[in-house]
Amino acid sequence: MTTPATIDSHDLHQLLGSATPPRVLDVRTPGEFETAHIAGAYNVPLDLLREHRDEIIGHLDQDVVLVCRSGQRAAQAEETLRTAGLTNVHILDGGITAWETNGFAVNRGAQRWDLERQVRLVAGSLVLTAVLGSIAAPKLKWLAAGIGGGLTFAAVSNTCAMGMLLAKLPYNRPTTTCDAQSVVAQLLDANTTTQKVS
Repeated sequence: MTTPATIDSHDLHQLLGSATPPRVLDVRTPGEFETAHIAGAYNVPLDLLREHRDEIIGHLDQDVVLVCRSGQRAAQAEETLRTAGLTNVHILDGGITAWETNGFAVNRGAQRWDLERQVRLVAGSLVLTAVLGSIAAPKLKWLAAGIGGGLTFAAVSNTCAMGMLLAKLPYNRPTTTCDAQSVVAQLLDANTTTQKVS
């Protein structure tokens, strides 16, 4: 397994202002993307990218930088794209969090909690409820054990079933459509615009 190529926020900022900027794919949920994203980025949620990778990579003819909250989902997306044969892929080191920390601008929309924070709230609430409830119903301790086991598996496998479920809630849905056809249409439109400018 090769180490994923990373790019820091300063280098990406310079590249975005160059004559041949990379294509920035934000692999967070549509709700997270709508909250804050790098100007010009395309929202291609990780599950959508995995499901339609061949269709999407057919329209990625320039360098690609993958962005998520901190880099974890971007690393999964990078592995998916490299497995499919795309070699011009980089990960934004530290994700959108590092981008904002370094003072670079983002486009802001409706404010929502990011997915990781939602997972912590739900998992923590379930564990606390189970532990307190086990005073009256001792078998509830197994719910807490199940959540702990699920979080351990999530860390080891670098996946999160709870996060995938929470991403499907209406709260995390965007006000605009985010599906394979709309993503491909955006990429095609950008390719046409780039060719006209060249």
